[in-house]
Amino acid sequence: MKVLLTGSAGFIGSAIGRLLDDEEHEVVRVDLMLDKAHGAATAPEGTHQLDVREAGSWSHLLDGVDVVCHQAAVVGAGVTVADLPAYASHNDLGTAVLLAGMREAGVHRLVLASSMVVYGEGRYACTEHGDQVPGPRSTAALDAGDFENHCPLCGTALTWTLVDEDARLDPRSSYAASKLAQEHYTSSWVRQAGAAAVALRYHNVYGPGMPRDTPYSGVAAMFRSSLERGEPPQVFEDGGQVRDFVHVDDVARANLAALRAVVEADAGSFDAYNVASGHPVGILDVARLVAAGTGSDLAPEVTGGYRLGDVRHVVASPARAAAELGFTAEVLPEVGLPEFATAPLRD
Repeated sequence: MKVLLTGSAGFIGSAIGRLLDDEEHEVVRVDLMLDKAHGAATAPEGTHQLDVREAGSWSHLLDGVDVVCHQAAVVGAGVTVADLPAYASHNDLGTAVLLAGMREAGVHRLVLASSMVVYGEGRYACTEHGDQVPGPRSTAALDAGDFENHCPLCGTALTWTLVDEDARLDPRSSYAASKLAQEHYTSSWVRQAGAAAVALRYHNVYGPGMPRDTPYSGVAAMFRSSLERGEPPQVFEDGGQVRDFVHVDDVARANLAALRAVVEADAGSFDAYNVASGHPVGILDVARLVAAGTGSDLAPEVTGGYRLGDVRHVVASPARAAAELGFTAEVLPEVGLPEFATAPLRD
C-alpha cells in the first residue's frame, strides 16, 4: 500500500509509521510539527512539514496514494472555552480540507484517529432500574466529594457497563466535540464521494515515545514525571475512575488492520471501532502500577480534585474490533504500565 500518514511525527503516528515501514509499505509522512506537541524538535527526515488546512501546499502528495491514515490533531481535555478555536481549526477544518483534497485527487479510502471522548460518560446500570443515562455531574456534588453518577429514579450510585460502538455519542469537552465533528465530516464524505472510512476510537494510549509533561502526555506520563521528581503521583477525584489503557504498539497494529480492511471495503461504508486493551483499570491502580515500575515506595496521593470536562467511567468493549478487524491487544496494562515507568519518553 501507499499510505499518506498525517501527524506522522507524533506519538501514535511515529509508531504507525514504524510498523508500516517494517511491512515495506510506502509511506508519505506529513506533520505540522506544532510547538505544543513537538516543542523545538525538527521534523524527522523524510517528513513533509506542512499544514493540512492549506490544501494548495500538499495536494500533490496524494498522487498514487491508496489510503490516508489521518492522525494529525490537537489533543487534550479542552477544559476552557478559549480552547474552542484551536480544536475547530486544526481538527475539524483540517479534516474537512483533507477530505476535500482527497476527493479532488481521487483517493477514496481513509482511516481516522477518533477517541473514546466522543461517548462522554460511559454506560451505566442501576441494580434496581436497569440501564440509565446520567447527565453531567454537578459542580456541587463534585465539590462535596460525590464523584459517582446516580440513578435518576432511586439515587443510588450507578455501576459501569461496557461501552460498545453503538452507544450514544455525547461529547463533554471542546476536544471531544471536535473529534465527533471529525467523524461526522468523514461519514458525510463517505456518502458524497462514494468512499470508505474507518474511525478508530482510541482509549487511553500510553507507551515509549510519549511526550513528557505536555497536554499530549496523558495521565500515566504525568504520574511518572511526579515520581521522577520525587513527588507522589497526584490522583484526581477518589481514584476510582475506571478506564481502558492501551499500549501504543497495539494502537499501531489496530491502524494497520484498519488500513487493510478499508482498502478492501465497499464504497459507502463507514465503521467505527473501539481500540482498547479489554482490561479496565482504575486510575489509582494506574498510579500504583507506574510507581511499582520505577521501584519507588512513594504512595499515590488522592487529592479529591477534579476537572469539569472529565467523566467518571468509560470502559470499552473490544468485541467488534476483534470480530471485524481481527484486532486484539497484546500488551496488558498490568504488564505495560510498569514497563512504561522506565521507557524512553520524548521531551
